[in-house]
Amino acid sequence: MQSTIAQTASKMHSTIDTSTATLELPFKRPFDWMRMLTFIGGRASAGVESVEGGVYRRAIEWQGDDGTVDVRPHESRHRLVVHVDGAAARHAGALAAPLARMFDLHADPREIARCLGADPMLAPLVASAPGLRVPGAWSGFELVVRTIVGQQVSVKGASTIMSRIVQRAGRRIDGHPHEGTAWRFPTPAELAVADLQKIGMPTKRIETVQRFAHAVATGALPLDEHGADLECLKRDMLSMPGIGPWTVGYVAMRALRDPDAWPDADLVLMQAIARRDPSLARPVLQRARTERWRPWRAYAAMHLWNGVAMETGLARGG
Repeated sequence: MQSTIAQTASKMHSTIDTSTATLELPFKRPFDWMRMLTFIGGRASAGVESVEGGVYRRAIEWQGDDGTVDVRPHESRHRLVVHVDGAAARHAGALAAPLARMFDLHADPREIARCLGADPMLAPLVASAPGLRVPGAWSGFELVVRTIVGQQVSVKGASTIMSRIVQRAGRRIDGHPHEGTAWRFPTPAELAVADLQKIGMPTKRIETVQRFAHAVATGALPLDEHGADLECLKRDMLSMPGIGPWTVGYVAMRALRDPDAWPDADLVLMQAIARRDPSLARPVLQRARTERWRPWRAYAAMHLWNGVAMETGLARGG
């Protein structure tokens, strides 16, 4: 699948204007684009990325060049169509891989469904959302900050604080055509020294965010570097004060793209499992049950979160 995406990207067509380019990235059916957008949109960094009218959009920087990407499904083919505007368009071919990772285009949904659908607890959830994917992130650094911010607060509350961080430490893009994506998320170095007092976050959590940002800025934690040792990254994050197994598991799901990652002690997941099988009220029994879902536990988590969202109408978990 990765080679197919690379080949498609190499055959991309560009408009006459060299500041624009279009990519078409293939995926295996089924692919639940709207649930992907609902998940990302509910957790988006306001001002940095937006979901509107079935389109994902954000401003990007690639090798020193600025631009905007918008992503939507093809009208008739099994592909996502990516429009790149601005100077970053000249790197369009290189954008195929990170975008494919972000939107989980390498997944084989039928293989995943065969495994998870064999479990009576998950079978109805898999049947109701057969094309559910694990949403990734454009920036692993940004996602980890969002995950730390989201500890012990609601999805909506975390989004509010993220918006304050963007406006306090980020950079507004002058003349940007899309108001919803007119801010740059702060770099690790910028966030490490920013004044984050009175943004609605406990002092210890602010210290965790800035300690993490400093580690990324200095290269001690090479989070977004190609070829980094993922197991080493997880161990190093877990050793940092204020970052626990839940945060590392969630980051492994979405940023490190581990299909078997599990956000341990996630309250929404624990409640969802116990509600579907009251005999599994104890955490140790729940952990034993998740062993059945290997090597696709990240997708099991998505199905359980999605089930709660369908039942309550609220974004829960993650």
